[in-house]
Amino acid sequence: MAKITGGQLVAKTLKKAGITTIFTLSGVHIVDIYNGCLDEDIRIIDVRHEQTAAHAAEAWTRLTGTPGVAVVTAGPGVTDAVTGVANAFRNQTPMLVIGGQAPRSQLLKGGLQELDHVSLMRPITKLSSSVFDTQRIPELITAAFREAYNGRPGPSFLEIPMDVLDSDVDVGNVTFPRYSRSQGRVHGDPVLIEQAAKLLERAERPAILAGSQVWHCRGEKELLSFVEKSRIPTYLNGAARGSLPEDFPFYMIRSRRHALSRADVVMIIGTPFDFRLAYGKRISGDAKIIQVDLDYSELGHNRDIEVGIQGDAKTVLAQLTEAVSPLTGNTSWVDELRRIESELLEKDKPFLTSDAVPIHPLRLAREIKDFMREDAIFIADGGDVVTMSAAVVTPGRPGRWLDPGPLGTLGVGTPFAIAAKAAVPETEIIILFGDGAFGLTGFDYDTLIRFNMPIIGIVANNAAWNQVRYGQIERYGRVRGNVANVLSPLRYDRVVEAMGGHGENVTEPSQIRPALERARNSGKPSCINVMVNPDVFSSGTMKQSMFK
Repeated sequence: MAKITGGQLVAKTLKKAGITTIFTLSGVHIVDIYNGCLDEDIRIIDVRHEQTAAHAAEAWTRLTGTPGVAVVTAGPGVTDAVTGVANAFRNQTPMLVIGGQAPRSQLLKGGLQELDHVSLMRPITKLSSSVFDTQRIPELITAAFREAYNGRPGPSFLEIPMDVLDSDVDVGNVTFPRYSRSQGRVHGDPVLIEQAAKLLERAERPAILAGSQVWHCRGEKELLSFVEKSRIPTYLNGAARGSLPEDFPFYMIRSRRHALSRADVVMIIGTPFDFRLAYGKRISGDAKIIQVDLDYSELGHNRDIEVGIQGDAKTVLAQLTEAVSPLTGNTSWVDELRRIESELLEKDKPFLTSDAVPIHPLRLAREIKDFMREDAIFIADGGDVVTMSAAVVTPGRPGRWLDPGPLGTLGVGTPFAIAAKAAVPETEIIILFGDGAFGLTGFDYDTLIRFNMPIIGIVANNAAWNQVRYGQIERYGRVRGNVANVLSPLRYDRVVEAMGGHGENVTEPSQIRPALERARNSGKPSCINVMVNPDVFSSGTMKQSMFK
């Protein structure tokens, strides 16, 4: 009877689950998985740091809807991946990380890179387990994928000892599960749907905040249909950005704080009451709240609500569209918000067109916005410069915005770009880095260059960890406030040039657009180092609102 190794079983099971690409950094514990992937024609993208592999796996899931997979070696390979796994856990992103382990015969003896990975990963995964039987590899990989999508989605982790991967078994004795996970969607309770519709219909000042689950559930069309019918002012955050056309009359951007503080009914879809909403306190205390979330435990978490609907955003929005009647009495409310939008845009205009040197971050954001193609994927990887840019750079299509999410993990830019270029190679990828963020995983430009993945990276270089720096200066004064948060004004463009990419340095606003055009035409992974004003801060940073 034909024999098959554990690594070949891993690859065959991944192939049956629809996996076409893995992200990895090599290690002796996992090489038989590579051998299997070559047999199954699964693309192997090897990176320079396991954090990159884990972040790339998350971005793959978010972009394609198929779970991303990272394969890392034992010990430091797994621990290096922890940050990426934690980020996916907070983002509710299903994915799979496979880690190596010392051979079973060496466990608890102090084998090379031996560590209790399962306990380490358990708090930040949906499933964390060891595989000690080669024949059970398909069963447990399938279970890991299924658990990743169970209820609140998230990452799964499996460690497979080296001798389990290297051992061969009779292929006829191996069972490959055919059913990995249900394709069904969780519908909202019809009674609660009706209650929500009536509450919205009676509202005088309604507002909607739609978050990442709208995109993760692929509910952007249903959101558009619902807002078209209900005519409720709508705000987008996280991965939901791009779900409404920029010129859509009920899509608002800058007036969110005003709207949430004045609304009498607010519907929150697929985003938690976490620090981004001041744990619910950004919404008027008198407002009645409708909350829609995949995770039952999020309903009413940190803030009392009127109606809590557990369900898939796509199906719940379709149900609400059927149930709600068009709101025709909120014309003055919509006009009020449009006036606020105009006022705030006028307030920003001098900075959006500023010729000041050092460059104002809003001028950089406006140049990027004007340059971006409609289908471009925009990746936000930074602190204060990204916070300021978020109201300016709006993606033209759903699923075209990638940011770290609520864990606030810097360093996602290059890994997300690797995954994006692997998943949708014909799409232009633009990254806005803070200079601090670039330093964390920027060396994986080497991966972009080795795999011929042209992207356009822009480093907003203020030579500081500015989101921290502002509060530190306010609290301790400038001398002590500049401790441990000031960086060197490095030429990151030269770093990328030295690797074989395209680099440019920009010090004046008029140089931004020509540099972007040259980067696009270079056909290489590019890095434009833009020196921005270190003494300009976002309003959120100045109010330290993320800590309140």
